[in-house]
Amino acid sequence: MEIKDLLVTPLYLFFFTVIAYWIRPYVTNKQTRKYFLPALWVRFSGAIMLGVIYQFYYSGGDTFSYWTHGSKWIWEAFLDDPMLGTRMLLSSGGEHSPEFFNYSSKIWYFKDPKSYTVVRIAGFFDLFTFHTYSATACFFAVFSFSGMWAMYTAIDGLYKSKYLALVILFVPSVVFWGSGILKDTITLGALGWLTWGIFYLFEHRRRKLIVWIVTCLSAMLIFKIKPYIVVCFIPLIFVWLYLKKVKRVRKTGPGFATIPILAIIFLGAALTASIFVSTEEYSINSFARKAAITAYDIRYGWGSRTGGDGGYDIGMPDGTLKGTLKLLPAAINASLFRPYLWEVRNPLMLLSALESLLIFTLTLKVVLGKKIRRIRQDPFLVFCLVFALLFAFAVGVSTSNFGTLMRYKIPLMGFYLVPIIVALKPSGKVP
Repeated sequence: MEIKDLLVTPLYLFFFTVIAYWIRPYVTNKQTRKYFLPALWVRFSGAIMLGVIYQFYYSGGDTFSYWTHGSKWIWEAFLDDPMLGTRMLLSSGGEHSPEFFNYSSKIWYFKDPKSYTVVRIAGFFDLFTFHTYSATACFFAVFSFSGMWAMYTAIDGLYKSKYLALVILFVPSVVFWGSGILKDTITLGALGWLTWGIFYLFEHRRRKLIVWIVTCLSAMLIFKIKPYIVVCFIPLIFVWLYLKKVKRVRKTGPGFATIPILAIIFLGAALTASIFVSTEEYSINSFARKAAITAYDIRYGWGSRTGGDGGYDIGMPDGTLKGTLKLLPAAINASLFRPYLWEVRNPLMLLSALESLLIFTLTLKVVLGKKIRRIRQDPFLVFCLVFALLFAFAVGVSTSNFGTLMRYKIPLMGFYLVPIIVALKPSGKVP
């Protein structure tokens, strides 16, 4: 961060706040209005705090690699030749082009299309912030906030719980890791919009063109950066739709015999969707092998040298699907309930450990209070819980490092906590 951060960023904070005041009446109601501005402001705080900690505590990291060793050179290209900078923004990365080799060769992530997508997004925002880190980070925060707010308003419209805002908008680790210049910020915002779109298409049945466009663009953006999120998410939509249809059939009575046929149709669609969205890198067949490689790299390779957050041992994946599935309980436990308090090594781990302890306590209340039935009766809550558990398994088994795990698991937090909060509602009513 530089002196211009102190000059440019306050202007953008003021600008975004004015815009937020202006649009608030159109995107809130009497119950949700009070959360809108605080949720936006904590995102700004998270974005700026992330940069401060990465600069002065970690002395580097992904966020600065995307900016200092990434979008900086797109900005430099624009200053020298706007057309050249535009071509770099439109490039998907991979192979260097002779026309902008002098710039692209200095971008660490240029040959990684997933990471270079984040560099391009940062480079685009840099055009408006004069390549100012904290101001560009605030643009990322706005996008993340917009997706989370869209998800919150869609779900709150059905369940009306005062705690939904807390678990979707204000979870500290999600705010911190999901607001700065990181892949996770973009995918979290896009996942929020994707959930909003799916919810409005199939729950509220508002199938307008704009909803379809937002849904498809969100899925494409996630797929561009972190395909495994889409691989986990999309097939489960059909499981959700199947459960909705079964619930409706059971209420009508005469159509009960069609349930097996529905199972074949919807589960077949889920399998087809899984095959369609899976890449060779993230297919079921390659999952176990990739999990083993990634876990080893993070545990003993590059991950062991970043952050000083230490590793956790649930047993290393052996590269086979059977061997990987044996680690499922331990992997889910690691994602949801670790680090434990006695595993804490630094302030960020303490934050995560306190959150994990609270999540464990709430989970225990649901289980011991025999309130699982409230979740099982609601197709959307089942969808949320299954997605969260599947995602928890995927990141828990392939990470093996608390510092990385704290960041990678943020997409599952809202999906896990929403069913917990709804199940604990005093009324106990299930829509």
